[in-house]
Amino acid sequence: MVKIGAQQPPAALKPEKEKEEKAKAAAGGDGAAGAVPLPPGAEEPAPVVQGRRTSLSGVCYLTMGLLVLLLGLVFASMYVYRYFFITQLPRESVFHCGVLYEDSLYSPFKGQLELHEDVKIYLEENYEQINVPVPQFGGSDPADIIHDFQRGLTAYHDITLDKCYVIELNTTIVMPPRNLWELLVNVKKGTYLPQTYIIQEEMIATEHVSDMEQLGSFIYRLCSGKETYRLKRRSTRRRISRREAGNCHRIRHFENTFVVETVICKKS
Repeated sequence: MVKIGAQQPPAALKPEKEKEEKAKAAAGGDGAAGAVPLPPGAEEPAPVVQGRRTSLSGVCYLTMGLLVLLLGLVFASMYVYRYFFITQLPRESVFHCGVLYEDSLYSPFKGQLELHEDVKIYLEENYEQINVPVPQFGGSDPADIIHDFQRGLTAYHDITLDKCYVIELNTTIVMPPRNLWELLVNVKKGTYLPQTYIIQEEMIATEHVSDMEQLGSFIYRLCSGKETYRLKRRSTRRRISRREAGNCHRIRHFENTFVVETVICKKS
């Protein structure tokens, strides 16, 4: 009698099946970990470019920040200068000044001479007004002088002649208003400026000025209604003869650390 039944798989086949399953699992789980890495040059370019862009952006932001900081410092300095320094300066400063000097040209044996004048300094309008009274010694005329730094002009009103003379402002002789103001403030404690010297400038009256408004409002107020002439500086310094001396007038004044004698002569 033949007996029929289900045949059990041989025991040897189970290990093979288990090995196949383990191999598949190993292939699926270790595929990414066990992948062979590519050469560095094939994967690294993208991160390097990103790092360079980041560093350039950082430099740009730092530069912009420094520019903003510098601009802030500039505007803050301007604000402090305008509202704290300038506001402390008076709009108009009036000084009564005297100076001792030696005249080695015309009076070498008289010793020290004395010169007085009243100085008004207008800081905002940027001009100076000087009044020279009748001097204690002869040979010089009283005068009113305006140095207009906006127009670049100087006007002399010879009170003795009652005439005005206009010429380009000589900035090598005349101090700007702020510098002159600081000088006079520093010596305000004393009655006189330190002992100084005298220089001379020679000028010739040329054409008559008919249009007074072109000279500016400051000079217009000084010379309105008076004969006004243009002046021209002599290119060469020379000794004035006795004949010419009768046609020349002198005004002594100071807007610096020295005295200036302005010699105005008629055109021969």
